[in-house]
Amino acid sequence: MFDNLSGRLAGVIKQLRGQARLTDENIQDALRDVRMALLEADVALPVVRDFIAHVKERALGRDVVGSLTPGQALIQVVHQELAKLMGESQAELNLATTPPAIILMAGLQGAGKTTTCGKLARLLKEQKKKVLLVSCDVYRPAAIEQLRLLGKQLEVDFFDALATDKPLDIARAALTHAKTRYYDVLIVDTAGRLAIDNAMMAEISALHAALNPIETLFVVDAMQGQDAVNTAKAFNEALPLTGIVLTKLDGDARGGAALSVRQITGKPIKFAGVSEKLTGLEPFYPERMASRILGMGDVLSLIEEAHKQVDQEDALKLAKKLKSGKGFDLEDFKAQLQQMQKMGGVSALMDKLPGNLAQAAQGKPVDDKALNRVEGIINSMTPAERRHPEILKASRKRRIAAGAGVQVQEINRLLNQFEQMQKMMKTFAKGGMAKMMRNMKGMLPGM
Repeated sequence: MFDNLSGRLAGVIKQLRGQARLTDENIQDALRDVRMALLEADVALPVVRDFIAHVKERALGRDVVGSLTPGQALIQVVHQELAKLMGESQAELNLATTPPAIILMAGLQGAGKTTTCGKLARLLKEQKKKVLLVSCDVYRPAAIEQLRLLGKQLEVDFFDALATDKPLDIARAALTHAKTRYYDVLIVDTAGRLAIDNAMMAEISALHAALNPIETLFVVDAMQGQDAVNTAKAFNEALPLTGIVLTKLDGDARGGAALSVRQITGKPIKFAGVSEKLTGLEPFYPERMASRILGMGDVLSLIEEAHKQVDQEDALKLAKKLKSGKGFDLEDFKAQLQQMQKMGGVSALMDKLPGNLAQAAQGKPVDDKALNRVEGIINSMTPAERRHPEILKASRKRRIAAGAGVQVQEINRLLNQFEQMQKMMKTFAKGGMAKMMRNMKGMLPGM
C-alpha cells in the first residue's frame, strides 16, 4: 500500500547525499517533496501541515553526528514523527472488566467489519479467552450467516439469531447468554450502511447504551482515502470510540488513512488488517509501520509471526538433521513452504523485509498460489523421490507433471529452486549466517 510513498521518501534522502549539514536551504526542497508525497498518498491536509512543521522544527540546523549523513539524519526525524503521528506506542485491547468484556464493532458496510470480528475472535482465542460472537446486523442479506460460518470455521461459539429479530433484543439476549455461561469476551457485530445516516447512528448509539462496552472499535477501510478519515470523524462524534481497526492495508490504494485517522480522531489505531485470511489481523505498532513506510522493513513482526507459526519441534529436528550432515530433501522443502503459508505467504513476507532485500525481488510478480502448485508437485512424487531428488529423470518428471497437472518445465523450475535452497541450508549448517543471507538475497528473484 505504501510503495509509492516509500519510493518518494527514498528519493528525498538521495537529494541530501553529500551535504555536511541540514540547513534551511537544503531542507526546503526535501520537505516540499515530502509534503507532495504525503498529499499524493491521501494524507489529510491539516495532518500534512502539522507533520511538515514538526519535521522542519526538529531537523533544521541539526548537526550530522558520526557517520550519519544529512539524509540519514532527516530520515531519523521523519521516522520518529511518522511513529508519533500514528500513535507513538502500541495501544493494547482493554479487557480489564468483570466478564464478559464487551467489544462493540462499528463501521460502514464493506469496511470488513464482520470478517474483522472473526479475526479478532481468533486472536483472543489464541490468548485462551472464551469468546462469544453475535451479529446484530439484520439488514444485510446473510450477514448473520456469514458470522455464524466464521465462528464455525474458527471453532468459536456463536449466538444465533433471526433476521426478523430486533438488534437490541439480540444484543441483550447475547449478553445474558454470555454472563450465564461465563464467557470472557462478547464480540458484537453491528449493521453498517453505504454512507452515514441518522437511522444507523441512532441504532448503534442505542446498542452502546444497552451494552456499555469496554471497547468500541471503529472498523475503517484504509483504501477509502479521505472518505475514511471523514467517516471516522463522524463516528467519533456520535460514539465514544476507544480505538480504530484499519482494514485492507494490503491493498493497492495510497494508504493516507493510516497516517491521518489517529490524528483526526485522537483515538489509537489498535489493529491492522493485512490480508483477507483469518490470520490477517495484527496489533498495530506505529513505530514498526513507520519503518515499513520508510523501507526499513518490519523484522520484529516477522520474527514474532515466525515464533507463533513455526513448529519448534520440527525446526529442532531439521536443525539436528542438517548438523548431522544429512541432506535437505523435498519433504523438508515442502514443510518450509507450508510454514511460509502459515505466516501469510510470500507477499506478507516481502512486505516486512527491509528495502534492500525486498528490492531483490522487485519487478517479479508475487503469486502465493504458486506455493500451492509447488506443494501439489511434491505431493505427486513418491517418498523415495522426495528423499532423493537426484533420481528424478525424464520419465519420472513426465509422470509427476501429469499427476500434478503441470508442464515438465515447472518440475525443472522447482528442482532448480530446491537446489538453491539446499545450498543455502548447507551454508547454514556450517554456521555461515552472513553468507546464507547473501545467498538468500540472490534467491529471492527466482522464488
